[in-house]
Amino acid sequence: MYPLSTHCRNPVSTCRLRGISLIELVIFIAVVSAALAGVLAVFIQSTGTSADPMLRRQSLSIAESLLEEVSLMPLTFCDGDDPNVTTAASTADCKSGADAIGPESGENRFATPQFDNVNDYGSYSTKGIVDITNTAVARLSGYSASVAVTAAALNTMTAASGDVLRISVTVTDPHGGTLTLDGYRTRHAPNASL
Repeated sequence: MYPLSTHCRNPVSTCRLRGISLIELVIFIAVVSAALAGVLAVFIQSTGTSADPMLRRQSLSIAESLLEEVSLMPLTFCDGDDPNVTTAASTADCKSGADAIGPESGENRFATPQFDNVNDYGSYSTKGIVDITNTAVARLSGYSASVAVTAAALNTMTAASGDVLRISVTVTDPHGGTLTLDGYRTRHAPNASL
């Protein structure tokens, strides 16, 4: 016979042996299983979408690059080919008329005659990302980008004045996710933006 603990010598007494019952063990297994299933679900979801941040960062990089390119272009009253482009103080001073949003006939981003004004990028789009020399950028063929240029109001400047343009660059990644980046280009003075 096995000796009993010192505090409980009578086997018929109300002392009970300590341990876990079958019911407690089953409840413990059920709770741990439910918690483990929840943790695994999070891991499965994060593993399945682990490439998404890379696609978003790449889309942001493309949008920032294109927005910077457009923003660095002049914002003048006249087209860049107009003889009065450097001296025009209003659209009335342009010999060939005001520079409208969208490229002039024959202008494009890559070859002569090239875009020479912020307005020229209005409605520009590309499937597959190319640099300024029209060379495809490796591994970005699944992306597409488009640019919208619209007159905008900013602080005390009205949209009708034509002194503020809103540039919206939208990039679509290979999985169909889109990212839009907006910027503003202002005319500081007739010739200051050349």
